[in-house]
Amino acid sequence: MRILFLGDVVGPTGCSAIKQELPKILRKENIDFTIVNGENAADEGVGITQNIVDEFLSCGVDVVTSGNHIWNQKETQEFITTQPRLIRPLNMNKSMPGKGFTIIKSKNGMKVCVLNIMGNVFMKKCDDMFIVLDNFLSNNSLKNDYDCLVVDVHGEITSEKMAAGHFLDGKASLVVGTHTHVPTNDARILNKGTAYQTDAGMCGDYNSVIGMDKENSIKRFLKQSSEKHFPSKGKSSICGVIAEISKETGLANKVKSFIHGGSLRA
Repeated sequence: MRILFLGDVVGPTGCSAIKQELPKILRKENIDFTIVNGENAADEGVGITQNIVDEFLSCGVDVVTSGNHIWNQKETQEFITTQPRLIRPLNMNKSMPGKGFTIIKSKNGMKVCVLNIMGNVFMKKCDDMFIVLDNFLSNNSLKNDYDCLVVDVHGEITSEKMAAGHFLDGKASLVVGTHTHVPTNDARILNKGTAYQTDAGMCGDYNSVIGMDKENSIKRFLKQSSEKHFPSKGKSSICGVIAEISKETGLANKVKSFIHGGSLRA
């Protein structure tokens, strides 16, 4: 089974790139299951709306993950309870709406569990990531409860995401970091068979500051602007990871970084 995981979609240009290019990518790469992090997809570059989720699903996305900006659009707290294909970090407060993982059947009939978790370092306060993951694994296991487990580790620092990858090695099919919007050149299969990349990057305009207008971002760093960040409007690159997962073991046979279109070149 071939899984495509795409990094944070940023703003209208990122959404447009997904809608226009994803169906072609799925055919060309022979993808069976697609996951997109959508927490920056709204017009302002933070949060996601029901309309955007519906558009993603209509063009071939199977599950939408998120992160610290999941509640930036007020409507999300309502529709997330009725949309099982949109998930929020599992280690957020249990009183918050939505779920931290979902199990969806792929095109070839495999049960794919997608889990969203958020790091603890330099991020919004949430429960300890490793304790929550350990509790999840105590009650759920690969090839028993699902055929494949994909984990989106939404975190700021590379060491925390790497530690999560090794912690999940042999227990997850694919572990991918999100949030920093910069793709890391370290796609690999860990010792026990889990495919891993520290950060998938973003689906947005790389002639920017992590997807936001570069001129305004520079002015803000220089304390010359009080204007809020807003997404860059240039051509978007689509970045992520493609992993080939064994039907027999649920572990990875192959993994590679994926970059399509825009100004970013591998």
